[in-house]
Amino acid sequence: MVTFDIGLLYDWMNAFLWPFFRILALVTVAPALGESSIPMRVKIGLAATATVAVAPTLAPMPSLPTGSFTALWLTCQQVLIGIALGLVMRIVFAAVQAGGEIVGLQMGLSFASLFDPATGANTAVLSRFFNVIAILLFLVLDGHLYMLTCLIHSFHTLPVQPGKLDINGWGVLLEWSGQVMVSGVMLALPLIIVLLTINLSLGILNRTAQQLSVFSVGFPISLMAGLTLLTIVLPQTTSFLSNLFDKGYSEMARLAQGLSGL
Repeated sequence: MVTFDIGLLYDWMNAFLWPFFRILALVTVAPALGESSIPMRVKIGLAATATVAVAPTLAPMPSLPTGSFTALWLTCQQVLIGIALGLVMRIVFAAVQAGGEIVGLQMGLSFASLFDPATGANTAVLSRFFNVIAILLFLVLDGHLYMLTCLIHSFHTLPVQPGKLDINGWGVLLEWSGQVMVSGVMLALPLIIVLLTINLSLGILNRTAQQLSVFSVGFPISLMAGLTLLTIVLPQTTSFLSNLFDKGYSEMARLAQGLSGL
């Protein structure tokens, strides 16, 4: 005879509810999947589909009343974990955008900006261009699948259970955020060196031939040299971006371990 009680209903709900919140939080924040151009219904549907596929493989969830304060705190924990894991990969793309900002500043295109719906602010054209290239490469290399795989592994490293998250895990996220400037400068370094050399040459030329207007000559030279270098350098950035994505996956695993206290 099959018996049914309220505890069994709680177990059924909890088996899908808490993993769903962690997955949805990552999908909302993560690059490519969390873009503002993607409707929220699509994000919720993707998170629900992933939850249905993943939930049967996870460890049993805590047997708690779904409407209790403990369950509410556990839900907030899952949302924070998902957001933190998504921010790890978002930092990778922030580094790419920072590289585009630096290149645009050196080329004299810092004034050319347009509205970015993802950030809600004006962004340099080259920054948007670099970001689009990074997202396309991310999808081509199945980065979104690797990112979801790291999220699924986080359920084994950091299972759903009552308790507090280790503060050292948040330190991992803060440490990784330093890659925004480091990786951004490394990405833009070839163009920075060449454009800085051109600017120094124009400065010397201005001192030797003062009748020559450097401001009227220097801008088109810097712009044409920068565009020429972009056509040469950008095809060579695939390995750099791929390594940066791999570091992001490793940091997601390290963040999950740090939050679990391992």
